[in-house]
Amino acid sequence: MKRDKEFTPTHAQLTPYYTETRHDFSPEEILELFALPFNDLIFKAAQIHRQNHNPNAVQISTLLSIKTGSCPENCKYCPQSAHYNTGLEKESLMALDKILEAANAAREAGASRFCMGAAWRNLHDRDVEKICKIVDEVKKTGLETCMTLGMLTESQSKQLKDAGLDYYNHNIDSSPEFYSEIITTRNFEDRLNTLKNVRDAGLNVCSGGIVGMGETRTDRAKMLIVLANLPKHPESVPINMLVKVAGTPMAEVQELDQFEFIRTIAVARIMMPKSVVRLSAGRENMNEQTQSLCFLAGANSIFYGEKLLTTSNPEMERDKRLFEKLGVVGK
Repeated sequence: MKRDKEFTPTHAQLTPYYTETRHDFSPEEILELFALPFNDLIFKAAQIHRQNHNPNAVQISTLLSIKTGSCPENCKYCPQSAHYNTGLEKESLMALDKILEAANAAREAGASRFCMGAAWRNLHDRDVEKICKIVDEVKKTGLETCMTLGMLTESQSKQLKDAGLDYYNHNIDSSPEFYSEIITTRNFEDRLNTLKNVRDAGLNVCSGGIVGMGETRTDRAKMLIVLANLPKHPESVPINMLVKVAGTPMAEVQELDQFEFIRTIAVARIMMPKSVVRLSAGRENMNEQTQSLCFLAGANSIFYGEKLLTTSNPEMERDKRLFEKLGVVGK
C-alpha cells in the first residue's frame, strides 16, 4: 500500500497565538495564517475563541440610521454619499421619541446594544448636545449604546463619554494602501485620529472594515494588522461583506469568495482573541452554512433586524431559526 507523504506542520500551524495578546504582527505572518489549510485555520480560531468566549453565545445589536443621506464623503461603497444617485430618501436627524420607540422595540426583540448612525463627515459642535441627550435617553431603556457619527474631536469624545455612551464605531474600512482607492475626501490618518480620541476619552472602540471591495488578500491582512497593532485592541471588530448598491461605483465589483470571508473572520479572531468579532453587513447574501462557519471561526456578535442603516439584513425570525439549529443563544 502506498503511504501518504509525511505531514510537516508549518510555522503558522505551530505558533500558539492564543497564549498572549499581541500588538506586533507583520504582514508575512498574517498572510501565512490566511494561507493555512482551511480546516487548520478554523480549528486554530475555534480554539482561541473557546479560550476567551462562550462559543455558543452571540451578542445581539440593532442598528438604526438616525440621520440618513447627503453625506459629503465619497466612499465608493456607500449609498448615503451625496456624490452618487442611489434613490435613497434623505432624512434629517430623527426625533428623539422615534429613536426611543426603535430602541424599545430592539430591546423587546432581544438586542442588548443599540447602535445609532448619522450620515455625517464629522460631528458638529452644534449637534453635540442633541446627540448627548439621545444617548442619555436610550441608556435609560437598559440598552448599551453605540454611535457612529463620523470624525470626532477630543472634546466631543469626552462629552459623549460623559453622556454615558458605551461604544463608538469608526471603521478603518481597508488597508492604508487601498484606502485611497475607495475614499478621497479624507485620509486614513483621519480615521486613526478619531480612534485615538475615542480611546483617550475612555470609550469602548468599535472598529473593523469591509471586504469584497476589490482589495487583495494582502489588503485584508494589513487592515487587520492596523487594528490589532493599536495600543489596545478594539472591544468590537465588525467585519462587513460589501453590499453592492446600484448607483455606487462598487455596484458591479466582483464577488468575494465566501471561504475567503470566513478566513478573514478566523484570522481576526486569532489576532484579537478577546475582542468581540461582529458578523456585520452582507449576511443577507450568506446562507446558513456560511454564517455557521463564521460563528465556529470566532464571530460572536451580529446585527439583528431588517436593516443595517440603509441596506437589508436577515429578518429576526430567520436568525432565530438558525440559532435554534446551532444551539446558540443570543445575549
